[in-house]
Amino acid sequence: MRKINLLILSFLFTLFAGVAFGQSDRESVGTVMDKWHEAAGKADFQAYFDLMDSTSVFIGTDATERWNKAEFMAYAKPHFDKGKAWNFTSLERNIEFSADGKTAWIDELLNTQMKICRGSGVLEKINGRWLIKHYVLSMTVPNALVDQVVPLKSAEEDSIIEKLNINKNRR
Repeated sequence: MRKINLLILSFLFTLFAGVAFGQSDRESVGTVMDKWHEAAGKADFQAYFDLMDSTSVFIGTDATERWNKAEFMAYAKPHFDKGKAWNFTSLERNIEFSADGKTAWIDELLNTQMKICRGSGVLEKINGRWLIKHYVLSMTVPNALVDQVVPLKSAEEDSIIEKLNINKNRR
């Protein structure tokens, strides 16, 4: 009987210690992100978008890619319907929390078909469930290669800069 009581006490201590130090939320946020990336790799449209809040925003690697959830779903649907979306695996992830514990922000290095990318995002705990509110995907460029990469993207991005400056000046 004493062994059972000690086991129960040990279990309860581990459970409450984890809650007190935010380990369960940290693990939950990590699990959400892992499941989100996994759902894309499996082309599971419903599972992928169920992990995003209805008011979420996704920002892709192209300067023109800033979508609310509905727009991102419309963009992604044909990719998922082909049975192959994208396959990202977290190599490293950092998770921080707001003082009230209701908001988490993450940054992660990802192994992708584009090689290493950086993802950063904000999750909110809504009705006890962590949901992605905002996610930014960026391609990384090693500093030693910047001088080679900039000319490759200059023509296309110069036209975007010009368009955005014109729009900015109209406000």
